[in-house]
Amino acid sequence: MEIAKIGVVGAGQMGSGIAQVAAQAGYQVVLRDLEEGYLERALENIRRSLGKLLEKGRIDPGAHEVALGRIQTTLRLADLKDCDLVVEAIVEHEPAKLELFRELDGLVKPGAILASNTSSIPITRLAAVTRRPERFIGMHFMNPVPLMELVEVIRGHLTSDETTQAVLGVARRMGKTPVEVNDYPGFVSNRILLPMINEAIQCVMEGVATPEAIDQVMRLGMNHPMGPLTLADFIGLDTCLAIMEVLHRGLGDDKYRPSPLLRKMVEAGLLGRKSGRGFYRYDEKGNKVG
Repeated sequence: MEIAKIGVVGAGQMGSGIAQVAAQAGYQVVLRDLEEGYLERALENIRRSLGKLLEKGRIDPGAHEVALGRIQTTLRLADLKDCDLVVEAIVEHEPAKLELFRELDGLVKPGAILASNTSSIPITRLAAVTRRPERFIGMHFMNPVPLMELVEVIRGHLTSDETTQAVLGVARRMGKTPVEVNDYPGFVSNRILLPMINEAIQCVMEGVATPEAIDQVMRLGMNHPMGPLTLADFIGLDTCLAIMEVLHRGLGDDKYRPSPLLRKMVEAGLLGRKSGRGFYRYDEKGNKVG
């Protein structure tokens, strides 16, 4: 199963990162979103990311320009029809993903693989709305995609060996280390990570410590590169809430119940770095202030 052209649906932080590493790996890329402004912002983010890699000597000037030249942007989903692999990277909302995959299934060529970058929703359930469950797989990249080595590869109940091997090969060509995990809500990464973040939020709500103190304890005491509340702001509190809801609903255990403070902050529009305020405040470039 040869992969030469990759489609990416969703030009946000994850989608633009996936498009970048795919282009750097030599794939032709079609990046699709709903508005031209989203695509322009994605290309600017990709240029900035490649520029940083260039400054650090991790790529040469020629590779910088060639990678950019491999990325085509579009507002039309139909422009992905001849892709060999399409990776979905839209909002972590199951109905939206199901609707997208129904449409993609009717558009892309019969032999193409459909993949979801979902961080928590079971792959078998997403695959079931298509006529190609054997060519459907989870491909969960970590954020920021250009820097993080891991890709969780999640087989659905009917995913074929051929599809799995093809996707493992794509991930390795992108310079990633793919790790196969089973299809359970949250997989491995978020089943472990998000309850920790949720508990840190609960500690804030109960007055155990300030966000700064909680983050400092986890950085200095547990050797985490960033504290759980800084990480929550980086991920997006709305995304954290969505994942906790999937875990709670899918596993049926109250230890996965979202913190009331997390829900309240999302309702107030305090989503973290992308909204300018979460547990911390951020400037227009996403840097912490105050």
